[in-house]
Amino acid sequence: MSPFEDKVMSGMRPTGRLHIGHYYGTLVNWLEFQKHYDCFFSIVDWHALTTKYNESAQIKQNVFEVLLDWLSVGINPEQATVYLQSAIPEIAILHLLLSMITPQNWVEREPTLKDMIKMLAGDESEASSKATYGLIGYPVLMTADILIFKGNLIPVGKDQESHLEFARDIARRFNNLYKVNYFPEPKPKFTLTPLIKGIDGQKMGKSAENDIKIADTNELTKAKITKAITDRSRISLSDPGHTDLCEVPYPLYTIITDKAIQNQVKNECESALIGCLECKKQLANHINDFFGPIREKRAMLAKNPDEVFKILAYGNQQARKIAIQTLKEVEEIMGFSVLDQCELF
Repeated sequence: MSPFEDKVMSGMRPTGRLHIGHYYGTLVNWLEFQKHYDCFFSIVDWHALTTKYNESAQIKQNVFEVLLDWLSVGINPEQATVYLQSAIPEIAILHLLLSMITPQNWVEREPTLKDMIKMLAGDESEASSKATYGLIGYPVLMTADILIFKGNLIPVGKDQESHLEFARDIARRFNNLYKVNYFPEPKPKFTLTPLIKGIDGQKMGKSAENDIKIADTNELTKAKITKAITDRSRISLSDPGHTDLCEVPYPLYTIITDKAIQNQVKNECESALIGCLECKKQLANHINDFFGPIREKRAMLAKNPDEVFKILAYGNQQARKIAIQTLKEVEEIMGFSVLDQCELF
């Protein structure tokens, strides 16, 4: 039994190796949460199917890659429950039961769903033809992910608080319909989520192919950083730079390095003591120095996939114990038990 009262639930879709934006935007928060809360971290592979259903053969390998990234950065399966969504069938059953009490217009106006459909369709006029039944039910499945463990704290950025309102509405509706106080209404656990720019100056993302992976080699990291957009107003090496106009390297320095290094880089750049190329070389070295031990640990874990999946299997077992109990209680509250009904025949 966990010594912590509050439960944190969060997850990631397995769409490939994670990048440093995932690390600084999400994983550093998880590393802290696992020390102070009862944490449930899920690789949400059913959610991957909502948009990648035609690439399902890649999901198993992607699950392995995400798990390697989590373990290598320090997510500790002895402190947090690390599990695979599809290994917990009770989530799917709860999703079905919750869908029965969820008004259709609630789903249709959910902002996260709207954004996902637009992104998938590319053209708003094609949105209805691109959205599958599974994608439309995404918000209810997300709610089941949270409520199956009675998660009451959900890590989000301040701009994402509205995404939790849907889950709160369903929890409240369930409690009101069945006159209970069973499900907690999930609250946001606000996190500092800095905007991590990719080498092209846009938000770092796997689909944009502008990212630096946690697992990238030193050489690949250097090659990518060399292409990063800097201060477009700086024409020649002798021109003073402008760190406030630098699009990628300096913003990364402010996230990855300490104040002393940031001040040194700022002084050298704005005094024209170093050029942009040298500045980027130094940045690549800082990235490689920090992620070097993480990459070494990841490489060692990757050599023993059976042991890695054993870790996941253990988390699945722990998560399912809780999920089974929750579903049993939900069915009792609803006065509906599949097992009881089967015994009638």
